[in-house]
Amino acid sequence: MSDKPSVLFVCVHNAGRSQMAAAWLSHLAGDRVEVRSAGSLPGDQVNPAAVEAMEEVGVDIAGAEPKILTTEAVRASDYVITMGCGDVCPVFPGKKYLDWALEDPAGKGVEAVRPIRDEIKIRVEALIAEIETQQEA
Repeated sequence: MSDKPSVLFVCVHNAGRSQMAAAWLSHLAGDRVEVRSAGSLPGDQVNPAAVEAMEEVGVDIAGAEPKILTTEAVRASDYVITMGCGDVCPVFPGKKYLDWALEDPAGKGVEAVRPIRDEIKIRVEALIAEIETQQEA
């Protein structure tokens, strides 16, 4: 087990929101935070519009692949951030759960994905600040 704080981002298909959030956290926090993402019903590929939107801001998620949500991934994470996966996310005591109500980028073009990408960045920056505050406490 790592002594670094760990974050798991979960959405249904692990193809858009959770992939962008994981990429933002890795990009902004570097190796200070362990980052995971998963989906309750993972898609076949990451949403091409999400890949393009992230590429526009210099973050490459082209090689990312949707992964299935496992109990082990939840158990190994300090923060579990859900994005529309509802009741399928397992709940363990001692974890910090946040639900980010974000529009699903599935089936949308890059123009519609950009504001979702930007909202995720704002939330990830706030999450990093919260994690750092917790570590100092």
